[in-house]
Amino acid sequence: MTFANWCLFLGLLLLIMSISDSLLKKIPFSSAAVYMILGVAAGPYGLKLIDLSMSIHDDAHLLEILTEVVVLVSLFAVGLKLPVRSSRAPWKVPILLATVAMVVTIGLTAAIGMTLGWSLAVSLLVGALLAPTDPVLASEVQVSHGEDRDALRFGLTAEGGLNDGTAFPFVMLALGLMGYHELGPYGMTWFGLDVVWAVIGSLGIGWLCGAGFTRAVIALRRHKGSAIGMESFLALGLIAVTYGLSIHASVYGFLAVFVAGLGMRGIEQGTVGEVAKANPGPDVRSPGRLPATEVTNVALDFIEDLEKFAEMAAMLVIGSLLTLEMLTWRNAALAASLLFVIRPLSVFLVTWRSGWTRSQRRIGAWMGVRGVGSMYYLAFVLTHDLELDPLSDQITQVVLFTVAASVLLHGISATPIMTLYKNRKRHGKGKDGIS
Repeated sequence: MTFANWCLFLGLLLLIMSISDSLLKKIPFSSAAVYMILGVAAGPYGLKLIDLSMSIHDDAHLLEILTEVVVLVSLFAVGLKLPVRSSRAPWKVPILLATVAMVVTIGLTAAIGMTLGWSLAVSLLVGALLAPTDPVLASEVQVSHGEDRDALRFGLTAEGGLNDGTAFPFVMLALGLMGYHELGPYGMTWFGLDVVWAVIGSLGIGWLCGAGFTRAVIALRRHKGSAIGMESFLALGLIAVTYGLSIHASVYGFLAVFVAGLGMRGIEQGTVGEVAKANPGPDVRSPGRLPATEVTNVALDFIEDLEKFAEMAAMLVIGSLLTLEMLTWRNAALAASLLFVIRPLSVFLVTWRSGWTRSQRRIGAWMGVRGVGSMYYLAFVLTHDLELDPLSDQITQVVLFTVAASVLLHGISATPIMTLYKNRKRHGKGKDGIS
């Protein structure tokens, strides 16, 4: 393809992005599904602009970097949106979904994999790769802003933010069982470093970076009278610093970046509360009065735009990787088991005595979108010499097939399901919210 044709293709994509929000409201189709279909058209079966399907193992490092950036931007944006200091923010449900439900999902998926002929280690790896849910690809389901008080959207969004990091220990466990990672005697090295230290360190580094940075901004602008400006670059800098520190500390950067977003939002909400008590009035939340709010909102606007661009790039690549060879009964059986049986069972299990209503439990059981997080983990394990394993092609195909199926099915169903949910909630006078 010539440079002129590339310009036409990319220009059309950017134009589609600019009008997609208003256009997609009229049709039951998510932007992620549209981008993935365009990726198929741009791949080997179409214009051949993107051709990684024959050399995904050779390009695994490139795919890892691309998906890594997408997940980091998405997780930080999600953290900025969640109402951290809400008096009744239901953190219990997303924590259970990202831990107990994830373990159940991995275990049952591994069991299905073993019945399909894979070893325990390979089946566990497939389960770990497909366990994370994506907080972005079904945008209708995630919280829309920091004041969103819907318990279902809060729970699913926070689950996606958490489990992109909490899946890492299980990926490392599977790699250890396959001989690509050190587990130590009786798995104690794995438990001590990959579970306890990595998780606790991620939470600590993320909160210190997010909260500390925001408090520094407040001090500079409120007490020193210093103008900050360029909040967009400050947000990118915070993501990069948090992730860099996490990697050097051998903890999970995804979880740390998500918590950094939470820390930034938490300090902002605390500042709103302090100003509201000291200066009650209608203009309490005005950006001029609250430097933390101004920085957070500007950063969120920029990150959301960047998130959409990153989503487009990732889904184009995923679409270009899809091949006809992936249409096998084994892949279809595992994907169907995960989406239609395992996900609902795990969600109903952990929300049995929660504050979720029956409609919230049903929607939550279905809306477990698999996406870029799974693609990152796939690329990550391929860069750990897994391409030398004779089963690497089967693992790659089942992950790609499941992600594609999830994006299409959830992309088609999310809009009508959430529209019905909103209508029922409105008629029920908001019983499904949090305060």
